[in-house]
Amino acid sequence: MSDSLSYFRQNRLPHIWCPGCGHGTVTGSLVRAIARLGLDKNKVIVVSGIGCSSRAPGYLDFDTLHTAHGRALAFATGIKLSRPDLKVIVMTGDGDCTAIGGNHFIHAARRNIDITTIVMNNNIYGMTSGQYSPMTPKGMLGTTAPYGTVERSFDLANLAIAAGATYVARGTAYHAPLLIDVMEKALLNKGFSVVEAITQCPTYMGRKNKLGTAVEMLNWFKERAVNVKAAAAMSPDKLEGKFTIGELYNKSEPEFTAEYSALVEQVRRKFDTFQGGVRECAQNSD
Repeated sequence: MSDSLSYFRQNRLPHIWCPGCGHGTVTGSLVRAIARLGLDKNKVIVVSGIGCSSRAPGYLDFDTLHTAHGRALAFATGIKLSRPDLKVIVMTGDGDCTAIGGNHFIHAARRNIDITTIVMNNNIYGMTSGQYSPMTPKGMLGTTAPYGTVERSFDLANLAIAAGATYVARGTAYHAPLLIDVMEKALLNKGFSVVEAITQCPTYMGRKNKLGTAVEMLNWFKERAVNVKAAAAMSPDKLEGKFTIGELYNKSEPEFTAEYSALVEQVRRKFDTFQGGVRECAQNSD
């Protein structure tokens, strides 16, 4: 296993996330998963959009790309198509990924392109002062929902599975060892992988909804998260008000860049055959 500290731009530390924010834990879990696999940092590229989560690549010593709001997966798709040999990782937030970036998300999943997407879900727009996001639970408060949002939230894992992702998992900032495990599996999957990392935002989500301190929010995760293996043996009544964590879906399917490369080679062979026929005809006419 490689030294995880070698993957950080240590001159950029300490980070500027709010005290108690879970994004540092999620970033640390990803780096530990990469270190376990001993990935060559020169063969890894990390892409982000805009938001608190998108600060993460700035602290990581890989080739990194900080893109437009919601467009991380579009940029990552271009990178993967041009350089299929690279390990492409997207670090995004619930607002960045499921609102303005939602269309890119479902189509990246549909294509099953080999990109590992880490969604830091703190259920709110943190960087822009606490607006509600597509992941904010119904009834919760935000600056744009002062009386509580009336919209239902996405189930991100089910959305990813339905759209075609081939590896889907969920963890929380409290369950960091589990996060490392599922991120490692996501990185190994040859296809579109999604890890929903539920994190605490005490500054906005916690304060606006009286959820308490960062520690109290982490304890909330501890009390309500159920490993998917344990959940399989529980009744619906016992699962009421809880959510599952762990590996939720894992199924091998053809990967997009491999399929695309095969198509390009097939067309190239046909074109070469056609050119050969043209040359033969020209020679015969002479």
